[in-house]
Amino acid sequence: MTSKLEEINRANANDPKALIEWAFGQGERPICTTNFRPFEAVILHMVTQVRPDIPIVWMDSGYNTEATYRCADEIITRLDLNIVSFLPRRTRAHREALEGPVPGIDDPRHAAFTQEVKIEPFERALAEMRPDVWFTALRAEDTPERAKMQPLSQSADGLLKVAPLLHWSAKQMYEYLQAHDLPNNFDYFDPTKVEEKRECGLHLQH
Repeated sequence: MTSKLEEINRANANDPKALIEWAFGQGERPICTTNFRPFEAVILHMVTQVRPDIPIVWMDSGYNTEATYRCADEIITRLDLNIVSFLPRRTRAHREALEGPVPGIDDPRHAAFTQEVKIEPFERALAEMRPDVWFTALRAEDTPERAKMQPLSQSADGLLKVAPLLHWSAKQMYEYLQAHDLPNNFDYFDPTKVEEKRECGLHLQH
């Protein structure tokens, strides 16, 4: 499979539609994860054009802005998404009552916070849904770590990870949104990253 992925990565690195259509043929339990960050409607529109009922797994940390929740609701309605939400085991109010606000990046508690609000819910989603194909909207220009990735990769347990928009620029994302009249929102906050170009850790593990 490795050589096949390398071949397809070379041939279709800048063709999201071809990558998506090929990937759908590789498994029986595909999912697409989302956090409704800016430009997220692009991947959601692309995958549902091919398979309208694909489970859209929303990793909701509980720390989204009001604008993000409003935009998410609009996208869900517009695209009639098959949403499956995974949240931390404790609510934001519960966690903050005991431990206070989001720990800073240099706070020794930050790793545990990231584990609680992002990594654990994602691991739970994988365990419950057992996907064999995972679509994600990550892009190379997001972080230095993602710039080293390939559109298609496979984990040791066989999960095919598909990042069809990996090599798209913000300009291309914007133009796609405009062309399809899709909503967008830039008032987004990821409590686990703190810094815009910092990798949250989820994509380093999978």
